[in-house]
Amino acid sequence: MKVLHLWTSDSGKLGGGGAVSMHRLHLGLRGAGVNSQILCENKTTESREVQVLERWSRWETAGTYLKKFTSRLGLNDIHRISSFKIKQHPAYIDTEILHFHGTHSGFINYLALPSLTANKPAVFTLCDMWAFTGHCAFSYDCDRWKIGCGKCPYPDSNPYIRRDGTRIEWKLKEWIYNHSNITFVTKSKWLTQVARQSILNRHPIYEIPNGIDTEIYQPLNREECRAQLGIPQNKNVLMFAAVRLDHFQKGGDLLLKALQSLPASLKAETVLVIIGHGGEAIAQAVGMPTLNLGYVSDDRHKAACYSAADLFLFPTRAETFGNVALESMACGTPVVSFKVGGVPDLVRHGITGYLATPEDAQDFSNGIAQLLTQSSSDMSQQCRAIASQEYSVELCAQRHLKLYNHILENSSVSSQQRVAFS
Repeated sequence: MKVLHLWTSDSGKLGGGGAVSMHRLHLGLRGAGVNSQILCENKTTESREVQVLERWSRWETAGTYLKKFTSRLGLNDIHRISSFKIKQHPAYIDTEILHFHGTHSGFINYLALPSLTANKPAVFTLCDMWAFTGHCAFSYDCDRWKIGCGKCPYPDSNPYIRRDGTRIEWKLKEWIYNHSNITFVTKSKWLTQVARQSILNRHPIYEIPNGIDTEIYQPLNREECRAQLGIPQNKNVLMFAAVRLDHFQKGGDLLLKALQSLPASLKAETVLVIIGHGGEAIAQAVGMPTLNLGYVSDDRHKAACYSAADLFLFPTRAETFGNVALESMACGTPVVSFKVGGVPDLVRHGITGYLATPEDAQDFSNGIAQLLTQSSSDMSQQCRAIASQEYSVELCAQRHLKLYNHILENSSVSSQQRVAFS
């Protein structure tokens, strides 16, 4: 079998969580004997299995007339007209099935989907809600995506729009999906339920959560990891992946409030460990010792960071899945988060962590205090067991392989029927 994955980058450094999950699936499929390839705009690895999508920079880059025109209309990504030439790329020609891991973030012009899937079936994994809204990745309390958008209450929500063209974009998406050969995949129970209430409800929707390499992400000796990272042995250690205070979705403001609400005696015994960029403001305002490890790209190094921590803090307001929560669990480290989106699939209250009431920073703080003051050995074991049994990369690859085979078998029957009736 030949599968071609498409996304903006081949690594999380430039492609975010969608690139991370795509790359893990790619490796899992390769391990299962599948000829898996990646086509992206930003190649960051040396892999021969990753090819680059060249752009028509004269027309598509920021500041060009086409980009300015589509932005004024409030429409996302349709300036990417080079998407239509993907059909000429050798990787496209050679593959049997396409797997899109998103189209927005300026990667692919979604108007090209009918053309790209006319002769090759496609899987489209939803990283967020963007595929069925008029512009936003997460709609929060707005449900206008069910009725056609328009009169958008959150034009500043990612991706930002200069003008409310949400009704038009919603209609365009409805049209292109009805003229495309696409099967949709969701990563969580929440997103499955939401997608089935959207314009995607006329298409097959399958739920396949992300996978993780549980040989790399596994519990390591805590004392050795702390010594390696320069973390005190006799302190409570809280870790979070850095977010800016003004990043609404990721909840940096909620995290700051929660940490500031911790009892003074507990803060004196605790070190806050930060990985990633953008957490400096929280570190300065939190009023407790902090250690900023910066951006960590190496998976084994990240596993050591998770293993060194007592708890991982995940203050997100909206989330499809939560790769970082799964990474932490696989290393045996419980997670404190909010009961939003797909988070409850992973963070199971009282079993693998603590789920706070959405927007309630005090409840989040209470969860931190509660888990720090109780024995964590059972919860740590539950984290590891659930990650290994339900979210291994091998299981994820087999689920996708089963879906690919099903799609190709049905596509073969459909092709024979078209020939018979032509």
